[in-house]
Amino acid sequence: MKYLVGLLFMFVSLGAFAQSKDRPVVQFTGITHNADSIKITIPYVTITNTTAHNIVNVSNYKGYFSFVVHERDTLRFTCVGYAPVTVVIPSNLPNESYTTQVSLKAQIINLPTFHVFPWATTDEFKKDFLAIKLADDDLEIARKNISKATLSALYNTLPRDAQEIQSANAQNMHTTILNSHSLTPNPLLNPLAWGSLIKSISDGDKSNSK
Repeated sequence: MKYLVGLLFMFVSLGAFAQSKDRPVVQFTGITHNADSIKITIPYVTITNTTAHNIVNVSNYKGYFSFVVHERDTLRFTCVGYAPVTVVIPSNLPNESYTTQVSLKAQIINLPTFHVFPWATTDEFKKDFLAIKLADDDLEIARKNISKATLSALYNTLPRDAQEIQSANAQNMHTTILNSHSLTPNPLLNPLAWGSLIKSISDGDKSNSK
């Protein structure tokens, strides 16, 4: 029985070899690009010769390919994101070469919706749902955000942005330009300031002594 199977396999192989030998060899060359109006080459397309024991070739980074096939060979072009294309090498070619441009059409695959839940079991979901603390309504949240305490805390903690710094600089420059032709009052020449200082010293208040 083993000998019969071996002989049958040998006859089939010899028949396939003889069949491929009868067909002339062809240099198959071409470029793979998309099927849109704007031709953009598609690199690294897998080219499978389904007639010759699924021999695989790949186009280069520019979409160019060139390899040897036989006449009437069936080649399948596949690439991720594109629909497969089948090309059959014609017979009775005038030369021993065949050149073509293979257009691949973009293929959109809609995957089913997949939901991700953070709870492993339904009991954990019920427990977290019952323990959840509902937030205030939108009006109450807005009131908290614009309250005086919240704004004061934000003013003391948040750094100034570029727009605020630019506005402050512009205001200082404006004030400097307005006072450029006027005398700046000297507090040492203000009698009211001297009177306040003498009164503070006589009362024993040394907070302004420095």
